[in-house]
Amino acid sequence: MSVLLIVLLVVLVLVVGLGAGGYIAMGRRTRDGEGELVASLRRAERELAQAHASDKGWDRATLEEAARAAAIQRLGATEIASLRLVQVIDKPGTDSDQAVFRVETESGEHSITLGRTGGVWGAA
Repeated sequence: MSVLLIVLLVVLVLVVGLGAGGYIAMGRRTRDGEGELVASLRRAERELAQAHASDKGWDRATLEEAARAAAIQRLGATEIASLRLVQVIDKPGTDSDQAVFRVETESGEHSITLGRTGGVWGAA
């Protein structure tokens, strides 16, 4: 075997080894940061929905009260662990507006859509 062939084989093994090591490290890094990314996206989604609702003049306390009532009525929930406004649907006219909440109860996470009729929010 010539010296050149041996050097090329060593370089090839090093390149393949470093490539495989980088691939494995990047996969671990991605998996480790995935939970934080999802939490960050949910927080941004929630804040955007709240900002949109505030911009439209919707009263946050009224929306939350209606969402709690809808969760109790539809889901039979006795205790609500968390309530998050995730989407604001502002259709033409006030009676077509909708707000989507994620409600976490003892039975899991659920989605509740509220609609407005005659200025009053209720389950859609």
